[in-house]
Amino acid sequence: MKTTKETNVTLELEEESHLPEFRKKLQEAFAIAVIETFGDCDDEPIPSDKDVQESFDAPGAVVYHILQDGKKVGGAVLRIDSETHHNSLDLIYVSPEHHSQGIGLSAWKAIEARYPDTVLWETGTPYFEKRNINFYVNKCGFQIVEFYNEYHSDPHMHRNGCEDDNPLPGGDDFFRFEKVMKKKGLNN
Repeated sequence: MKTTKETNVTLELEEESHLPEFRKKLQEAFAIAVIETFGDCDDEPIPSDKDVQESFDAPGAVVYHILQDGKKVGGAVLRIDSETHHNSLDLIYVSPEHHSQGIGLSAWKAIEARYPDTVLWETGTPYFEKRNINFYVNKCGFQIVEFYNEYHSDPHMHRNGCEDDNPLPGGDDFFRFEKVMKKKGLNN
């Protein structure tokens, strides 16, 4: 059985001037699963620069560095709705050299602690990303609530009405996850 060391993980708000570096590190981390599953990927980054920028610019977006003992080891992009408390984890990554050390789970716990009024968290991942699916379901307690595919389209996938300029290998097959934190009207 693999053991992981205890991690001293914290979150730090990202400065706007560092977003290009953040995007590059995120795309490097995401490319690993694509390459492992489909072989060498095109020259286009995954997720696309446009998709990452849309996450940065979304209403309620908050961008964090994930720090371990003060050193940058990953990041997360959240969307926080202070009215409904239905929040979204748009993007999260841990740099590949820090995988399998418990950093992702510690970061997720830090995110939950930072937003204790959250009623519901939502996120998604491509169907082929087994590592992410395991992380969300078996580590963080999310449930798969929807599977977007050719028979059931994601209503948010093509917001601008045109085809994605940089589709993922394997198509637009995605799982949508939810984690219920609090039931309305109950004191948890």
